[in-house]
Amino acid sequence: MKRIKIITLLLVMICAVGVKAQSDAEIGHVIGQNLDYNVISTAVPFMSIAPDARSSAMGDIGVSTSPDVYSMHWNPAKYAFIEEDFSVGLAYSPWLRSLVNDMNIAYLAASKRVSPKATVAATLRYFSLGDINYRGANNEDEGTYSPNEWAIDVAYSRKLGKYISGSVAGRFIYSDITQGVGDYNKAAISVAADVAVYYTRDVYWFNSVDANFSWGAAITNIGSKMNYNKASLEKDFIPTNLRFGPTLKIDVDDFNSFAFSVDFNKLLVPTPPIYQTDSVGNPIVGADGNYLIASGKDNEVGLVQGMIQSFYDAPGGFGEELKEFTLGLGAEYWYNETFTVRAGFFHEAQMKGNRRYVTLGAGLKYNVFALDVSYLVPVNNTAVSGQNPLENTLRFSLTFNLDKWGDNTKLEKVN
Repeated sequence: MKRIKIITLLLVMICAVGVKAQSDAEIGHVIGQNLDYNVISTAVPFMSIAPDARSSAMGDIGVSTSPDVYSMHWNPAKYAFIEEDFSVGLAYSPWLRSLVNDMNIAYLAASKRVSPKATVAATLRYFSLGDINYRGANNEDEGTYSPNEWAIDVAYSRKLGKYISGSVAGRFIYSDITQGVGDYNKAAISVAADVAVYYTRDVYWFNSVDANFSWGAAITNIGSKMNYNKASLEKDFIPTNLRFGPTLKIDVDDFNSFAFSVDFNKLLVPTPPIYQTDSVGNPIVGADGNYLIASGKDNEVGLVQGMIQSFYDAPGGFGEELKEFTLGLGAEYWYNETFTVRAGFFHEAQMKGNRRYVTLGAGLKYNVFALDVSYLVPVNNTAVSGQNPLENTLRFSLTFNLDKWGDNTKLEKVN
């Protein structure tokens, strides 16, 4: 049964890269890429969605911000410096509500300090695509299903010195967007790992105020490709990702502080090449049975080669490689470590998805619990619908610091 168009639509909606009419001829898996719009697509794009309200309120950044229980998605090495001995967090977001009313993502996280220098953490991410009616090759009704995807993570983070920490994390990913409908479709699975580093220390750059400088870097989702079809050997990359950037926190006085962060982000996934075409626009098949490449490199490669190749394989050369980096800018203000407001901006090049939006948020922390909320404001619309799929995106996070519950005593902080 052919459901390529349905699955493609789901993936585009999840990534929220907008809607674009395509007039190029389609043969097999070739989609007629061009240098005006050459998006890198992956399996399980839900793994790239910011899960928590704090970071999403700051322009989808978090690789070097102060540690919290949601650090797994951004940089698990931050857990080594987390202040709380034991934290649990739950985040929830209705997703793409401007398009559908039953899609959502939930995120459960927990972290526990096991020694003065080491912390372990675990998270569960669940993505529901709502109810979808599946249609056959002849548009026959094949029933309504509720496709879903989820991932379980575990991480170990340890201080490697007075100011630096490192982490490794493991991940199991399960994606059931086909619901087994059809003779050959199946759920897809992948096993992946993260490696990360985090550095933080007080600095004396200003005469009258205290400050702290941090930076972080993480490579996440280093894992096996995924396959949804029993009859095909073709597999899709998962969103292996490089993220790095700095944060500067300034304590104005005993009650007021500001933090400013920058995140640079790049998918370590091969860029689709531009194929040679004949006079009517159809890709040309070579003697080996593969499509001939006019510009770029073959993206049907292995994991390690794909990660390395992703830095130099763009058909548009170095200029296109630079456009594959996204930029996130974020700011956070705290009053008395109790109330916070946040703002940020996220930018992606037009040819790589054209996601651009301003983010806003606020939070309240009181003893045992903290509540955060964020809101997304797109600054560009799609050419087809006149609106952005990310409009009205809200995220909510509730965090419990259980070491402050009852008479539990926090472990002594080690410098």
